[in-house]
Amino acid sequence: MKIIDGCGMTCTFCHNEGTPVVAQGSSGRVSIYLATNGTHFLPATVAPDAEFASTLALLRDALDLNELHLTGGEPTLHPRLAEIVQAGVQTGLRACVTSNGERGAAVLEDCARAGLDRVNFSIFGTTPDELAQVQHARFANVHRAERKIAALKESMAAAERAGIRASANIVVPNYGHASRVRRLLEEYSPWLSVRLLNSLDDGAESIAAITQILADLDAVATTHHVTAGVSGSRTAYELPNGRTIWFKQIRSVRLPKTCAGCRFNNDTDCQEGFYGVRLYRDARGGYQVGVCIQRMDLCMPVAEFVRHDLCREVVALRDAEYRQLSGD
Repeated sequence: MKIIDGCGMTCTFCHNEGTPVVAQGSSGRVSIYLATNGTHFLPATVAPDAEFASTLALLRDALDLNELHLTGGEPTLHPRLAEIVQAGVQTGLRACVTSNGERGAAVLEDCARAGLDRVNFSIFGTTPDELAQVQHARFANVHRAERKIAALKESMAAAERAGIRASANIVVPNYGHASRVRRLLEEYSPWLSVRLLNSLDDGAESIAAITQILADLDAVATTHHVTAGVSGSRTAYELPNGRTIWFKQIRSVRLPKTCAGCRFNNDTDCQEGFYGVRLYRDARGGYQVGVCIQRMDLCMPVAEFVRHDLCREVVALRDAEYRQLSGD
């Protein structure tokens, strides 16, 4: 669920959950899919009120959900993040968040008390120079990048103190990023689960780079994890010191009917496959459900979605693939 649009980063590869950037100003923030995805609404900041709770319950029952994953923008900038976490937990969902760490030091302790299960830290650089390389022009000011790196470190420390499970997601476009991966492993304690993500824009080169980095580290694959009905998968590798490092990849999963005639349905243009359902607050009121950030024209109001064939297609795909993967 996208809970807020605001973000202090200006990542050049940002998809902003498929939605337009509400307050662009001179930041340079933009969704990379905006020109082609057919979005028809502006995202609004979520309020942890009765409508929010009833919306979660409606989707939970329609899709048999067990997790609420909070995104943005940057979720730690939300002034009521802990209340949103608590609302999700009270609805019977495991609550998790993906964050670049901007205000984690200030809010994660409260989130832990509210029941936050896990935080995925997105790490776009382990040094100010690395961070500036994937940001728009205003991050040419290295001091701004230094502050962001420091905030991320403080957020990670806060999560560890609060006893929140945490992982570090790091995208590896090519082998030139090998030193960044090594610094990450050396700088942070084994408490932090490190996950290497291949860059969709860099294709086979990115996958080959991660494979080589794992070989350089003498990492041995131990388990492969697949979530039925969505495109995310990951493989666990054990390092010689016993630490686990993960390789997260997108696999080819499509909604049988909805994706069949899509103009992006090919090996080049479809970036995510079917990654799961997304929930948005519409600035005009109410909530929208989407199934693809490259096809925001497929978004529809929640009450309509739970009665729609698309909802049944999502459940049927998950159930069918689960039976196939489990051998039932």
